[in-house]
Amino acid sequence: MKSKLASSAAVFALVMMGKVAHAQEAAAPEHQISYNAALTSEYRYRGLSQSRFDPALQGGADYTHNPSGFYAGTWLSTIKWTKDLGGDGNVEVDLYAGKRGQITPEISYDVGGLYYWYPSNGLKPNANTFELYGQVGYGPGYLKYSHSTTNLFGTTNSKQSGYLDLGANFPIAALDGLVLNLHVGRQRVENNSQYSYTDYKVGVTKDLGFASVSLAWIKANTEAYVSPSGRNLGKSAAVVAVSKTF
Repeated sequence: MKSKLASSAAVFALVMMGKVAHAQEAAAPEHQISYNAALTSEYRYRGLSQSRFDPALQGGADYTHNPSGFYAGTWLSTIKWTKDLGGDGNVEVDLYAGKRGQITPEISYDVGGLYYWYPSNGLKPNANTFELYGQVGYGPGYLKYSHSTTNLFGTTNSKQSGYLDLGANFPIAALDGLVLNLHVGRQRVENNSQYSYTDYKVGVTKDLGFASVSLAWIKANTEAYVSPSGRNLGKSAAVVAVSKTF
C-alpha cells in the first residue's frame, strides 16, 4: 500500500523544492517517465507490517505531464498479509493518477485516486481497495487525507474509512543530503472502531547519489492486527531500505 505515492525523499522533493520546480517549469520536459526500485528490511504501511516482518522487494514507474501537473503510475511490492488472513497472493499492485501543482509559490497541492490491487487474494470481502486523496504542502510539512470508497483492505462494512497523515521532511544543513522524516497518522476504520489506530514514524533518508538509504523507527499503537503466530504487526521496529529512482 503505497502511502503516498512517493518515498520520503520524493515527498521532500515535491514539497521543499516547490519554488525551484515552479521557476524551472518552462525548462522541464513536457512528458517525463521515471522508474524506481527498492529493497526494504520490512514493508510497513500505515505502521503495520505487510510482509510479516520479512524483507520486501518493491518497484514502480511514473509518468508526469509537467505543463499540467497530471501524473499516473504503478507500484508493486511483495506481501504476506493476504495469506495470513486465509486468502492467497503474494504481491500488491498500486495503480494511481492525479494532479499536483502550486497554489502559491510556497503552498503545493496533490489530489488523485489510488487503487490497491491484490491479484487472486480470495478474501471476502475482497482486499482490493480504492481511495481518493488530497494533500497540501507548506515548506517541509504536509497534510494529507485519504478516503476509501470501497471496503478497506478486506474489512467488512468499512466503506468511507479515512486516513489522516501529518508529516514533515527537514533537510539537515550540517549533513549534506540527509533528511529528517517525521510522520504521525490516524487510521479510522468505519463501523469497525476496534481496528482504528494511530501510527508514528521517525527516520532519516540519505541521498548517496547512486542510491538513497533510509532508516526509520515505526510503530502503530494497536494490538488488533496480529500475524498467524500471534505477533503484533504494529509493534515498534527499525526499518532499513535502499532505493533508486532512474
